[in-house]
Order: sequence, then C-alpha cells, then structure tokens
Amino acid sequence: MRVITFVLVVMLIYLQYILWFSKGGIRDERMLRRTVAEQQAEIGALKERNQALAAEVRDLKQGMDAIEELARSEMGMIKDGELFFQIIKPQSTLPQAAELDRNE
Repeated sequence: MRVITFVLVVMLIYLQYILWFSKGGIRDERMLRRTVAEQQAEIGALKERNQALAAEVRDLKQGMDAIEELARSEMGMIKDGELFFQIIKPQSTLPQAAELDRNE
C-alpha cells in the first residue's frame, strides 16, 4: 500500500510540475494572455488613428474647407485681398534693468 501511495504522490508532483512549469503550462498561458491584452490595446489605438485619418481623407475629398484650413495652418497661405497680421510679443527688459542696478 505504501508503494502505491508513493507512486501516486510522485505522479502528482510530476503532473503539477508539467502543469506549472513546462512549455504550454499555466505560466506560458498567463504570459500569452498578457501579450494578447497588450496587442488588443495597441490595435484599439491604431483603429482610432485609422478612423481619424479616414475622416480627414473624407473631408479632403468632399470639401474645400478642409483643404483651405490645411493650407492656412501648415503652409501659411492667405486669400487674395486678405491682410495677415502677426503679433510678436516684445521681450521683457526688466531682468536686464535689474541686472544693471545690481552692477552699479
């Protein structure tokens, strides 16, 4: 009876080892699940990007407003008869004045 119990215990330990540590075991299955989840998240982000690009293409094909907006923002183009004003903020001279006061 002891021999049968010993053999069964050894078989149980061996099967547990195979289940947890061998190729295709639980550890590999968890790693694969984690990889699948990461890839699904990446696919979701890529789908969103593709939808945004498809909408932009659709706008460019159908309307002149999108083309005009791109020309204005990316190429700095203006229409005939329009005036373009660029406002440049003056650099502050206060730090220089404070520095001069310290040197005197």
